[in-house]
Amino acid sequence: MAVFCFSFYTFNTLLHSHSHSPPTSSSTSHLTEQSLSSLFGGEGEGIVKRSKRRRSGACRHMPSLQINVCSAQERLEYLLSVGVKHRDVKRIILRQPQILEYTVENNLKSHVAFLMGLGIPSSRVGQIIAAAPSLFSYSLENSLRPTVRYLVEEVGINEKDLGKVVQLSPQILVQRIDISWNTRYIFLSKELGAPRDSVVKMVKKHPQLLHYSIDDGLLPRINFLRSIGMQDSDILKVLTSLTQVLSLSLEENLKPKYKYLINELHNEVHSLTKYPMYLSLSLDQRIRPRHRFLVYLKKAPKGPFPLSSLVPTDESFCQQWAGTSLDKYLAFRQRLLLKEFAQKYEKKG
Repeated sequence: MAVFCFSFYTFNTLLHSHSHSPPTSSSTSHLTEQSLSSLFGGEGEGIVKRSKRRRSGACRHMPSLQINVCSAQERLEYLLSVGVKHRDVKRIILRQPQILEYTVENNLKSHVAFLMGLGIPSSRVGQIIAAAPSLFSYSLENSLRPTVRYLVEEVGINEKDLGKVVQLSPQILVQRIDISWNTRYIFLSKELGAPRDSVVKMVKKHPQLLHYSIDDGLLPRINFLRSIGMQDSDILKVLTSLTQVLSLSLEENLKPKYKYLINELHNEVHSLTKYPMYLSLSLDQRIRPRHRFLVYLKKAPKGPFPLSSLVPTDESFCQQWAGTSLDKYLAFRQRLLLKEFAQKYEKKG
C-alpha cells in the first residue's frame, strides 16, 4: 500500500519494526483528527486543536500535521536512540505533536547537543526530553542560550552546576526565568531577610522553587513554620539546607510530622534547625518504624528521641542503634505498616 494512515499499526511500525523495510519516500501520512483518534483515542482531536493554536500563535512551527511517514520514523528512531523510552513517546507526542515535524539534522540533534553541552550525561537526555518536550520548539540562539546566560550571569548559577540544575527541573529552560527569579528573590529577601547567596543555594538545590506560586506555595509553608515557633532566621536556615520543604503538603506531610515530633518523639521545634532533613523523611516508612522499633527493643533513650537515628540507611541503623539484623527490622516495619493500614481502613468504614 503506497499511502499510510497514521493508525495504531503504523505507530507501532515506526517504533518497533526497525528491521523491516521503511515505507517509500512518497508515503505521506496526513495526521487528521480521525487518524490521531485511532492512535490516541479521544485525545487525538486535542492534538489537532493544540497544533492549530500553536501554528496560529507564535508561528514557531512548520505547517501542522502534514508529515512524511518515513521522516516520522526517522524522528522517532532518533528520539529512541538518545534515550527516550518507548512508554514516554505517546505522552511526548500528545504534549508536543510538532516534534514529528522537526528535522533531525537541523533541530533535534542541535538541541540534544545543547543539552549535553550543559553537562547533562547522555544517559539522562531522554528523561529531559520526556519532561520538557517543548524545548524543541524554542530557538537555541533567541531563547535557550539567553536563558542559560541569565542563569549564570544574573542569578549566579555556576556553569559547572547547570547540568545538575536542568536535570532537577528541565522546565527551567522554557520559562520566563527573569520574572520568576526576580519575584521570588525579592519575596524571600523581604519576607525572611534572605541574602542573595542563600536564594541562589536554594535554586541550585531545588530549582522547582522558581515554579512555585508565592501566595499558594511559598508563603503558606513559611507561615506554618512560623506558627510552630520558628524564627525567620531559623526558617531561612531550614530552607537553605532543605529547600524541598517548600514542595511538601501542609496537611499530609508537614503538620503530621510536626505533631509526631512533639507528641511522640518529645523533641522541641528548634531540633529542626539541626536536623531539617527530618521534614523530608517518610513518616510511615522511616520515622515511625524506627522510633517504634527502638521502643520495642527497649533501646530508645529517655527524653527527646535522637533524630540522628533517622538519618542513616536501614543497614546502618540496625548496626548502630538497634543492634539487630536488617531482616528483623524490616519484618517489624512490615507488620507495623499493615497494622496501621488496617486501622485506617476501619476508620473509613
